[in-house]
Amino acid sequence: MLGLVLGLMGGSRMKVACKDGKERMCRIPGKLKNKIWVKEGDVVIVRPFSIQGDIKGDVIWRYFPLQARILKEEGYI
Repeated sequence: MLGLVLGLMGGSRMKVACKDGKERMCRIPGKLKNKIWVKEGDVVIVRPFSIQGDIKGDVIWRYFPLQARILKEEGYI
């Protein structure tokens, strides 16, 4: 599900506003920790946890600025 990073909380955790209208505390999994760098305002793909999925999740992809602009123009965000 698509989300917009609202703020960084430290320790590879961030607050993300998701497409379904919920705010989740998301983290970057260990295998992606050094591969993607996320900052405020980035568009990301979030995978909610199976337990506490309404409040927690994993960031599995960060869109580049050009990709995010295309998503906004197409109406996905």
